[in-house]
Amino acid sequence: MGLRMRRSPRPRPLAPPPGRSPRPLAVRPARISGLLRLSAVGVMALCETVGCGSSLVWPRVLLFGDSITQFSFQQGGWGASLADKLVRKCDVLNRGFSGYNTRWAKIILPRLITKGNILDNPVAVTIFFGANDSALKEENPKQHVPLDEYAVNLKSMVRYLQAVGVPEDRVILITPPPLCEAAWEKQCLMQGCKLNRLKSVVGEYARACLQVAQECGTDVLDLWTLMQRDGQDFSSYLSDGLHLSPKGNEVLSSHLWPLIEKKVSSLPLLLPYWRDVAEAKPELSLLGDGDH
Repeated sequence: MGLRMRRSPRPRPLAPPPGRSPRPLAVRPARISGLLRLSAVGVMALCETVGCGSSLVWPRVLLFGDSITQFSFQQGGWGASLADKLVRKCDVLNRGFSGYNTRWAKIILPRLITKGNILDNPVAVTIFFGANDSALKEENPKQHVPLDEYAVNLKSMVRYLQAVGVPEDRVILITPPPLCEAAWEKQCLMQGCKLNRLKSVVGEYARACLQVAQECGTDVLDLWTLMQRDGQDFSSYLSDGLHLSPKGNEVLSSHLWPLIEKKVSSLPLLLPYWRDVAEAKPELSLLGDGDH
């Protein structure tokens, strides 16, 4: 009887030295190609099983402005309230830029909305600037924009929107709110600077905004007047003398909604209510145009 040779056990791979990650396993290109083909086959099989409906195009409402717009998606904010009302009808996009003025806004607007793309064609646009443009030149030259230029910039943005397929009846201008100088001065002093805005000057910019809306044929929300109606104390509408408090957000939201609603009232609810989905063949309900 012959001797059997015992096979030596295969050496175990050495652990990588401390501080060095293990070398990744090599995967043959053919293996990757096969996996991709299998994935593609699976997607095709799914489409054949349920049928591929057309892509859903979600209408958009664009909120364009400064910090008062940027902060509008905070809890209790006017933008968040609008988004809640338009769930399953529109996406509400917050394009607020804290500290921005109309000089900078007109430069970036073409980067937000372009011509020829249906996804870039909003059903409504709010333009809400003026709180920074109206800063005093001698105290805050970087944000300050002269009154005449402010009006020209607003017109320029409305004209650009018209040129890319957003007519004036989809645009809403919003005036800056009144300034509470005492409260805002405290904020300025905390930052080591003097009071850099005046209520009377903000009022001039609000009136210019109203004039532009009239000349361009857009809707306008006169927040300046609303917050001072009947000589009421408007300070409770502001959190720091400039930005909106919860109460101020509520006022803006309640008066903006009727203007937005008339622009989106004809839009359908996207996809059916769950009780209306066909139980036996849900694809019959879910792969249509989405109008319900």
